Amino acid sequence: MPPATDQLRAYVEYLRDMGVYDIYRQGEPLAPEAYAALLAEFAPAPATAPTAKLPASAIEPSPGIRPAQGAAAVRRPEPTAPAHSSTSFSSKISTPAMLKLSAAPEAFPPPKPSFLEVPIPKPKSFDELMPLPQDRIAPADRPAALQAIRNLIGDCTRCPLAYAGRRNIVFGDGDPSARLMFVGEGPGADEDTSGIPFVGKAGQLLNNMIAAMGLQREQVYIANIVKCRPPANRTPEPVEANTCSPFLLEQIDVIRPEVIVALGGTAATYLLGVKQSLASLRGTWHSCRGAKVCVTYHPAYLLRDPTQKGEAWKDLQRVMAELGLKAPSKS
Repeated sequence: MPPATDQLRAYVEYLRDMGVYDIYRQGEPLAPEAYAALLAEFAPAPATAPTAKLPASAIEPSPGIRPAQGAAAVRRPEPTAPAHSSTSFSSKISTPAMLKLSAAPEAFPPPKPSFLEVPIPKPKSFDELMPLPQDRIAPADRPAALQAIRNLIGDCTRCPLAYAGRRNIVFGDGDPSARLMFVGEGPGADEDTSGIPFVGKAGQLLNNMIAAMGLQREQVYIANIVKCRPPANRTPEPVEANTCSPFLLEQIDVIRPEVIVALGGTAATYLLGVKQSLASLRGTWHSCRGAKVCVTYHPAYLLRDPTQKGEAWKDLQRVMAELGLKAPSKS
């Protein structure tokens, strides 16, 4: 039996598949037992195991023994073989009566309810979610367009992250007309406190990476796949990323960057709609919403393994060549 949290997540995803999106708006979240009762009517009827037809002698009482009356049950006396009997043990257990006893209910466990087996949806690329708008928003109107998206998000309760200790929704930060955009996985503790993406230790490293490219943070745009911090900085669940990423898609359509840098595997998975290793995605240009996509390591990973900083710098150099940027001279 899966833990209660896994059952609860399965129930929530099942209800979302059924078209119920406002379950979090109805007060306190229901307990797993309440969800089980709510969904019992949707569970398929358990299949009954076929029973073999036994001879009448196996179920009819022996002569001289009356059926049980009321609560008192009459137990059939078991025949005892003489001490000199040559009846083998195997012949005893093959009798119909013993076969009937061996068909215990535990031998036929009920099937697992199908609603507990929630398949993980295949990720769809941002290009598959909706067509790319033909008209571009004028640079002067982009700040207001981004603010309209933020207003639409509101105090979001669309996915379980809203009830996982979130403090602030981390929308995005930077130039609404940036040529270069960075997309990470999700906010951390520092970002959850400030409401600004990439301000912790990983954010400081990203600032250094941007400066090494000859840019300032204010000249790029930074956002994440999910806008609420996952508990303990875990990877966002598919239902969380699929619920939140359409807002990021709209941000990209407003900004229209020339190049997007996907920071880490989670960002690459949902931007491109592929589930591949980071090594197989690096070194190749991809496409998303009319922009070229470069996949590289997440700054948090580079803090854990500094030996990969050189590989990340190679990825950024390809971006610099695409945008015509030059690294600042060292004085």
